[in-house]
Amino acid sequence: MNEDIEIILDATKESMEASLEHLKKELANIRAGKASPAMVSSVMVDYYGAQTPLSQVANVNTPDGRTISIQPWEKNMLQPIEKAIMIANLGFNPMNNGDMIIINVPPLTEERRKELVKQTKSEAEHARVSIRNARQDANKDIKKLDASEDLKSNAEIDVQGLTDNFTKKVEEILEAKEKEIMTV
Repeated sequence: MNEDIEIILDATKESMEASLEHLKKELANIRAGKASPAMVSSVMVDYYGAQTPLSQVANVNTPDGRTISIQPWEKNMLQPIEKAIMIANLGFNPMNNGDMIIINVPPLTEERRKELVKQTKSEAEHARVSIRNARQDANKDIKKLDASEDLKSNAEIDVQGLTDNFTKKVEEILEAKEKEIMTV
């Protein structure tokens, strides 16, 4: 196979994998009823003037399915962590007991579950669009190549195969997340 086509296919696959990884990361932030350290992974704390991820200034645990406990490594970080959680607007009400911060994760209502499923579907659609854009870019690059029409045609078929494969993976991830959200 033509070396240029090989490069285009590799770049396309890489781009599609990045879309899938991004989707997984976004879905990890959508809570599905059970408490998880990932729920506060996006929180950035003001640590001596620098915005630092929460996981780098505190130990984040889930003692049970409804509670997240955050134990800062330095006592004086309790207030900044509490403030950062409020600023992150995650819908949590952190409680500071002087030693650690405790977040009680409220159970999801049916209405909230449906909203989260909509949000999940929206994220999946973004991933699908990103995958289709990667396909479109690859096909444009293939058309520009100085190669036989058969080679170009086969390369476009390969790109479509990649697209179908990654779109299927998005559907599987979406289905699993929806099931997780709707399970009471």
